[in-house]
Amino acid sequence: MDFISPTAAALSPSLTLAITNKAKELKAAGEQVFGLAGGEPDKDTPENIKAAAIKALEEGATKYTPSVGLPALRQAISDKLKRDNNLDYSIDQICVCSGAKPAVYAALRATVSEGDEVIIPSPYWVSYPSMVQLCGATPVFVETKAENGWKITAEEFANAMTPRTKMIILTTPHNPTGAVYTEEELRAIGEVAVDEDILIIADEIYEHLIYDEEKHVSMASLSPDIYNLTITINGFSKGYAMTGWRLGYTAAPTHIAPYIKMIQDHCASNATTFCQYGAIEALTGDQSFISDLREEYDFRRQYVFDRLSKMPKVKVVEPKGAFYFFLDMSELGMDSCSICEKLLDRYKVVAIPGIAFGCDHAIRISYCTSLDVLKEGLDRIEEFLKKH
Repeated sequence: MDFISPTAAALSPSLTLAITNKAKELKAAGEQVFGLAGGEPDKDTPENIKAAAIKALEEGATKYTPSVGLPALRQAISDKLKRDNNLDYSIDQICVCSGAKPAVYAALRATVSEGDEVIIPSPYWVSYPSMVQLCGATPVFVETKAENGWKITAEEFANAMTPRTKMIILTTPHNPTGAVYTEEELRAIGEVAVDEDILIIADEIYEHLIYDEEKHVSMASLSPDIYNLTITINGFSKGYAMTGWRLGYTAAPTHIAPYIKMIQDHCASNATTFCQYGAIEALTGDQSFISDLREEYDFRRQYVFDRLSKMPKVKVVEPKGAFYFFLDMSELGMDSCSICEKLLDRYKVVAIPGIAFGCDHAIRISYCTSLDVLKEGLDRIEEFLKKH
């Protein structure tokens, strides 16, 4: 008897986890490894946030909360969305989840089903296609181009539609490319969605990490019609260095929010109670950590861009957000797994194959690590490129 469902059997394992696990094995064996694969800030969670969670734990915050989250946290999220994003959501429209990843999945589960198509610009965050497949829907990939800043255009969006199209997933700032969509670009895409009555998941988890003169614009803020089609996803992992806390949230129109709540009711009960108190402090307490983190990462970003721009056989687009570079290495004539395997086995540099993000001629490196590691890692990448 076959005990595995066809849906589960069709999923692919995470290449990002496979690479990082191999790197850990090398470290455990005594090898010096230079990790440029990280998807989380290398800073610790701010002390005031940790103190708030510890206080809540000591005071007995160990019981269930409402499945959608503490009312005080949802109010803090509502206030933040109004203050930072010009978005009006009542607390009944907000659902706190155990990370932004479960938030995306809950939004998909509530809205798409078998026979639907979901448009995903490629390269994409590794879990989007699998989540869509888990819902019985079909991911439809639209390849973006480096010369367009790795961003889908409204015309490309419209051309990818079929009668089965239900949704587009849009991420800004973007993982893995660091692309940031402008207000004009988002508005054009949003107007196409309104014309065709297409839902939008707007994943904004990297909103605090934007550089130069760019600014973050929330898709749902652009018009009432776009608002009514958009589910906003955000969380605490990146801007507040709270990856291990597992806290994210959805903010959805009133005709969708109750169904996300029901998904949460039956799948998760609630996000960890005392962690929610830390999240309240994150949103209402001292915000200087965010600006300090952004300043530090901007410095590293500029250093890495300067180094990469001088290297042979690599095309690099300057990222305007997040903490990644997506490097086009098509001149090498190698697939991305082979590139990353050689970098790890011979040069002890950890990078992520672009195929994990739907692009097999590129690799992703991260600059959320120390300057010493960045310098040595880039030295070794440059040596690799010169020899190949």
